[in-house]
Amino acid sequence: MVVIEKLSPSHIADVKKIQLAPEQIRFAGTSDEFLEDECDTTHRHVIRRDDTLIGYFKLDLAYDKKYEYCPAGALGLRAFVIDKEYQGKGLGTAAVKALLAYLSVHYASYPWLYLGVNCQNLGAHTCYVKAGLTVCEDKYLGGPAGPQYIMYGKIPSR
Repeated sequence: MVVIEKLSPSHIADVKKIQLAPEQIRFAGTSDEFLEDECDTTHRHVIRRDDTLIGYFKLDLAYDKKYEYCPAGALGLRAFVIDKEYQGKGLGTAAVKALLAYLSVHYASYPWLYLGVNCQNLGAHTCYVKAGLTVCEDKYLGGPAGPQYIMYGKIPSR
């Protein structure tokens, strides 16, 4: 079972153990970068499978202010990471589905979740599509690692 939780001090040691393949770091950064990103509009979360921490991500409450493709009032997803040892097993897709359910409870005032996915990051793109997110026709061309697919999903209402 995949569970989403807000990052707490008890998670930090396990977050530091999470690794990506070297070619994936340019898409999502390192665990140290994740842990250093503290601000009022960024909420950091972890992904657990049973008792094992397998990933993390950030929810950006100011995403719509940073990216013109994001409609006002939408929530942004950034730095979504599944540890390289757990990739390719459907856990990323399960985590995105769990995230949407989590958002309907804990971020119910946000109707949409938006994100950019690097066009070269086919594994992430596939994961999000399998989880039910939609790909926009337009692409975001301002990504630091190249063009990105713009993706979004409706946050279910309770």
